[in-house]
Amino acid sequence: MTSTRGRVTALLGAVAVIAGTTLATPGVGFAATAGPDRSGGITGQAPCPDAPEFICGTLTVPLDHSGATPGTLDLEVALTGNTTAPRGDLLFLSGGPGQSSVSSIRRMAGKLEPVLKDYRLVVFDQRGTGRGALQCPGLQEDMGSSDLAVPRKQSIADCATALGPNARHYSTADTVADIDLLRRALGARRLTLDGVSYGTIVAERYALAHPSRVARLVLDSVAPQSGFDPLDLAAMPASARVLRAACRATGCTTDPAADLAATVRRYGNGAQILSALTGYEFIDPDFGGVPEILHEAAAGQPAKLQDFFALVHQVVDAAPAEDLSQGLHSATVCADARFPWGSTDTPVAGRAAALERTRQRLTAEQTWPFDPATATGLGSLLVCLDWPREPVPPVPSAHRKLPDVPVLLLGGDRDIATPYELLYQQAQSAHHPQIVIVPGAAHSVQNRAANPAGRQAVYDFLLK
Repeated sequence: MTSTRGRVTALLGAVAVIAGTTLATPGVGFAATAGPDRSGGITGQAPCPDAPEFICGTLTVPLDHSGATPGTLDLEVALTGNTTAPRGDLLFLSGGPGQSSVSSIRRMAGKLEPVLKDYRLVVFDQRGTGRGALQCPGLQEDMGSSDLAVPRKQSIADCATALGPNARHYSTADTVADIDLLRRALGARRLTLDGVSYGTIVAERYALAHPSRVARLVLDSVAPQSGFDPLDLAAMPASARVLRAACRATGCTTDPAADLAATVRRYGNGAQILSALTGYEFIDPDFGGVPEILHEAAAGQPAKLQDFFALVHQVVDAAPAEDLSQGLHSATVCADARFPWGSTDTPVAGRAAALERTRQRLTAEQTWPFDPATATGLGSLLVCLDWPREPVPPVPSAHRKLPDVPVLLLGGDRDIATPYELLYQQAQSAHHPQIVIVPGAAHSVQNRAANPAGRQAVYDFLLK
């Protein structure tokens, strides 16, 4: 078998080649022209420093939309210059929470080029991301771009101290309010929203808060409107389905799900394995080499598994705050999520006991091939376990219907991070959902899938 290190290096090289050959520059008509009639609320408009064929500017928003806490934030915005696009503005929402967007304007314009004669593409760095990223160096080092890596307790404490009481102003509800100010600044009556991963939550919640302001929704790698489950009870069983499908596709002769279960029982490292798998899917949706690694670990030979952990952390998960801010990620998840202890408005003292009671109630059927300790030992959950108490915004009901507009839900059958079980759950909230599951694709179908079917479905949907 090719070594894990060699396999990862080769695959990263292949990804780089593909990215370099498939991204196109927008064609005639997308040059950076200011168009003040439709973007007057965006100040300082000028060609983007790193992508001068696009316009960059600044949207100033209140730190606290209620007005109780003074202060403002300057959010960077980038857009194509076709101010008279017949179908209006297409706002692309990146994931995380914590990912920057403005730095990816050229890449996203390449992915969406077939629709950009009809739409003006808009991206913005959500509060706490990009050049305005919330900085928590210890947490950034521990977690990088991972949702699930387990950080040091000191890193959590240092981050909470650094952000202070203003951390409460970085919830999804705040971003939703920012988007409506952006819509007004663009001069748009309605927006078409294209969200990936966490961006699907933002898109869904904007649609729920401002139903008359939405024209269409593209939801890629879907998380439900009620938010991410901190116990990840969809991802754990889905990992068995995904690994077995990948094994069949590559002709491996073992049962990776059974070996995963045996490895977790032997070493108690379920959280570390789940974190590594959700990172590795970005490189290889066939999970090449993983069945062999798990088979050896299950038999008591964990050396290659340890190498696998180190490589995923180094090659996939390592990220500066400007690319994905763990400070923003923590502030948002802790403000938004509902945990075994309730919310972040619950006193800190009783949270650990409530979490332990949850672990004791979880069954093997809910978590296999992992175990209950995996569900209660994931990084994002542990960050919020000790997060200072703060008021939190309400969470929309999972049963509220999205507005009656066209909705495309897009997923990959190899996605562990947001498995398609979540997509079908969210589809129940749409009036007439269009569902596309792309074979062989993992997380972030539009950005990463080798199979073009997902991108073509987006083009067809947006131009219908």
